[in-house]
Amino acid sequence: MELAHYSDYAVRLVNSEEPTRGKDSLTSVEAVRALFGASSQAARRATDADVTRFRNVRTRLRAVFEAADGGDETLAVDLLNSLLLEFPVSPQVAGHDYRDDDGRPIWHMHLAEHPSNATAGYAAIAAMGLAFHLTEHGVDRLGLCQAAPCRNAYLDTSTNRSRRYCSDRCATRANVAAYRARKRLETERSASTGRTADTAHEMTVGTDR
Repeated sequence: MELAHYSDYAVRLVNSEEPTRGKDSLTSVEAVRALFGASSQAARRATDADVTRFRNVRTRLRAVFEAADGGDETLAVDLLNSLLLEFPVSPQVAGHDYRDDDGRPIWHMHLAEHPSNATAGYAAIAAMGLAFHLTEHGVDRLGLCQAAPCRNAYLDTSTNRSRRYCSDRCATRANVAAYRARKRLETERSASTGRTADTAHEMTVGTDR
């Protein structure tokens, strides 16, 4: 498993809130545990106190995406480094999958966290994963959805760095909105041109008289 895979933890947490829509799904310990995934043993450590702690980390992670989306690479890196310092991890070699031919372990790098609570464990993995993604692909690969009012975070993995939306649904909605805006503008221009032509005709008629 590539270490950058852990960056999905950051995206999941950031997108548990939609500030512009006033929506927040992170309201219970069950919601906290769901962020880890159904099979994660770390989720079992979560308590009610982690709800507030998770929200605080979420705010800080969103700030990283906002800085990156705004083109401030230095600020994005500084904010991410502060999280890495506060929530450290230890890389370890792990092998829980096995080869079919000889049964030997398939070794890979794993992030081992030693947290005092569920929030610290999740934050450590999310920050480190985001750091690997940032350094491997670039700060400009961290973005916020451009389909208003959505501002969900996303990681751009496109080959031409062209991603602007968090999902196909938002991309379609934005394209439809842009199409309708163009059609309204064309209609307004056409109406304006017609009014201008009518005025010019009236002026001509008046002069002829």
